[in-house]
Amino acid sequence: MEKSDKVAASKELKYRGVKAMPFVIGNETFEKLGTIGTSSNLLVYLTTVFNMKSITATNLINIFNGTCNFGTLLGAFASDTYLGRYKTLGIASISSFLGMLILTLTAAITKLHPPHCGSESNTCTGPTTWQMAFLLTGFGLLVIGASGIRPCNLAFGADQFNPNTESGKRGINSFFNWYYFTFTFAMMVSLTIIVYVQSNINWALGLAIPTFLMFLSCAFFFVGTRIYVMVIPEGSPLTSVAQVVVATSKKRKLKLPEQPWLSLFNHRLVNSINSELPYTDQFRFVNKASIITPEDKINLDGSAVDPWRLCSIQQVEEVKCLLRVIPIWFAGVIYFLVLVQQQTYVVFQAIQSDRRLANTNFRIPAASYTVFSMLSLTIWIPIYDRLLVPLLRRVTKKEAGITILQKMGIGMVLGIVTMLVSALVESRRRTVALTRPTLGIVPRKGDISSMSSSWLIVQLTLVGLSEAFTAIGEVEFFYKQFPENMRSFGGSFLFCGSAMSSYLSSFLVSIVHQTTKNSTVGNWLAEDLNKGRLDYFYYMIAGLQVVNLGYFLVCANWYKYKGTGGNNAEVDMEKLHSGKPLA
Repeated sequence: MEKSDKVAASKELKYRGVKAMPFVIGNETFEKLGTIGTSSNLLVYLTTVFNMKSITATNLINIFNGTCNFGTLLGAFASDTYLGRYKTLGIASISSFLGMLILTLTAAITKLHPPHCGSESNTCTGPTTWQMAFLLTGFGLLVIGASGIRPCNLAFGADQFNPNTESGKRGINSFFNWYYFTFTFAMMVSLTIIVYVQSNINWALGLAIPTFLMFLSCAFFFVGTRIYVMVIPEGSPLTSVAQVVVATSKKRKLKLPEQPWLSLFNHRLVNSINSELPYTDQFRFVNKASIITPEDKINLDGSAVDPWRLCSIQQVEEVKCLLRVIPIWFAGVIYFLVLVQQQTYVVFQAIQSDRRLANTNFRIPAASYTVFSMLSLTIWIPIYDRLLVPLLRRVTKKEAGITILQKMGIGMVLGIVTMLVSALVESRRRTVALTRPTLGIVPRKGDISSMSSSWLIVQLTLVGLSEAFTAIGEVEFFYKQFPENMRSFGGSFLFCGSAMSSYLSSFLVSIVHQTTKNSTVGNWLAEDLNKGRLDYFYYMIAGLQVVNLGYFLVCANWYKYKGTGGNNAEVDMEKLHSGKPLA
């Protein structure tokens, strides 16, 4: 394709932006309504309907969740290399619907699950081999669905806006906020209404509702087919990355020229969807892949005869984009420890607090308290997007009000405050439990403190605000900073980071548990929180977040956004084109 043809083709694209949003966000919302509530309640389903032992069910759920998160890498690869985001989302949506349908059948048809356990333990039988095979088939289809939808939905939605216009840029910035808004709203509904129907009314009905919602998700997606902008994949982006790595290795002993931006191989594919990147001085060792030697041959069209020996500056700079992102991604992994604690240990805090609603006999379910963090995020996003961003835009003259990294940094500061407040609340809860009369209720883990569990809302509100800045900032960061042909990979980075944070949290919990079980103050993470020191653990996480914030600030100061050179290369190129001397 000639350059003129490429320009003409780009002009023919009709970006529908806001008009396409109901279909894209509708697909995402109904998918989350259908799968999140079910996945969060699968542990109960497996132990009560399939009569699995708790350890077996827990391991199966951990494998399922981990595979869904890491499967996003394969989904991103298939999307960016072969199928494109539209086809990947279509296949994944249908797969999720079929997976939900199979799960519903396992509950609705008696022969597809073991008989209900009787009062005697010897009458309780587990699932047969074919019942288990049918269940795992449903899980497998859900994994395929999650692997395709999670990394592609966000990037596909952003593709509907023209990145070359001011309105398009504003639309993309707003889309990231509203995308997370609907995502969180769907989680709130799933974790309350759908979970209640499944646990307290009927499992078949409770699974049929999200299955129908998943059907609506597919319908919403395919109805909008005619107005979508579909980015065609160029082939495996990983091949180009591998070529740079191999070429750099082959030429590692060569010395870089004094003005590399002028003498390095600078061929660029005309039909590439990737934006042209200027030369940067960071990761200079990778520039060796573009050094032209007597052994390197050039084709008539200007491309290298052997791309595994000679790579263009454009290829090298695309690899640098990936290298720059990794330190920021690692800071995000550490940050997500804050979110993990507010999803796990806050439930234990609620269990041993006074959960009575307005001094009535009705007690709020302990697991429902996590909804307050989602509610905080849901309320804040429209305020930030519609009120604060326009004000900040006038002050900073930046399209998004503040930079992505500034946004993430604010969230990390709030994360530290969250952990400090969590520690103070837990210290108060424990003190009240040990020094004042308890409510007279003795659950399995210990006495219930007479401190109202409403105090937990403070830390949950803070973590919701923190997530609104850092998590949404990460979503936007990965989409914008990855090369255009790897944006689905960028989407998968968030889920992989979340999975890594969960594993890291489990590792820290194990280490603290083993280290403190024989200490003078007792086990910090005892089964009975009144006998433990969960507040010390929270302080430890806060300290880790302070160190992480310092690390993040160093990385953010060092970071160069994609498309910015930040060195004398651009000045010299201007002089070269104007005919002025370089000296």
